Amino acid sequence: IKIYLKNLKLVVKMLKFLKTKKLRNESKEILNKKVMIKKIKAFKAPEVNNDNYQKCKNCTEIVQTKKIVESMYSCPKCNFLFRLNPQQRIDITFDSFDELFKNEKQTNPLNIDFYDKKLKSAKSISKQNSAITTGVATIEDQKFAAFVMNHEFIMGSMGTVVGEKICKLFQYATKHKLSVVGFTASGGARMQEAMFSLIQMVRTSAAVANFQKAGKLYMPILTTPTYGGVSASFAMLGDIIMAEEKAMIGFAGKKVIKDAMNIELPEGFQTAEFLLEKGFIDLISSREYMKENIYKILSMHSKKRGK
Repeated sequence: IKIYLKNLKLVVKMLKFLKTKKLRNESKEILNKKVMIKKIKAFKAPEVNNDNYQKCKNCTEIVQTKKIVESMYSCPKCNFLFRLNPQQRIDITFDSFDELFKNEKQTNPLNIDFYDKKLKSAKSISKQNSAITTGVATIEDQKFAAFVMNHEFIMGSMGTVVGEKICKLFQYATKHKLSVVGFTASGGARMQEAMFSLIQMVRTSAAVANFQKAGKLYMPILTTPTYGGVSASFAMLGDIIMAEEKAMIGFAGKKVIKDAMNIELPEGFQTAEFLLEKGFIDLISSREYMKENIYKILSMHSKKRGK
């Protein structure tokens, strides 16, 4: 019995020792984790200037902005097209551009409180006063009226100012006998202006019709995104409808249509390539050849070609 009790005491001591050692190891492990966490929190990653680098939304590569610009604002890794603001579009497409109707002021026709804040934010983000830039452009010897929509300004949505500037531009082009080339990029009519924005569909469509009666060329160029009230009005009324490659074009979104009709939609639905196949648009152009293609079409339709 004495021997048994002695051995039992030894076993208990051994168990206590092992337990203590385990606790010590666990404590060390916890301590090491805490130290590591402190080090991670204290670590400062090198600052990446957004002006110098951008992340591609398609392949997620971090690419130098300089290389993106050199690639016509596309990813040099996967050729994904970055969305362009009006100034960027003007820089890569036109030789010169003189802005018109710059002082058209955005209003709040329904006096919605939060809309004023939204407009102020949109102006700050986009550095523009409205969702569209209008003016007179040139490519070599071709002079024409042009508009470029701005997706950064409340998704390029069409409100009273957009409608007014479109109408004025077509009137100006008719008076000065200029063709019209326009880049669309819009989510549709602006919901904050309700009926006032829907009326712009009628106004812009009428302006295009009056312009075409005068016998001049109107060529809209559809870019991502072209949807809603814009695609249902002046965007689809061109004599020649061009689209940028891989552009997303439609009226309602794909999910809305799928849920409403309860059907599986075909692959590539609402892309420029799908619409070209179905005869909805006339041609697709890459950014690289956009300027050249615009010039060729304008030249074919100008009086100078006949001389």
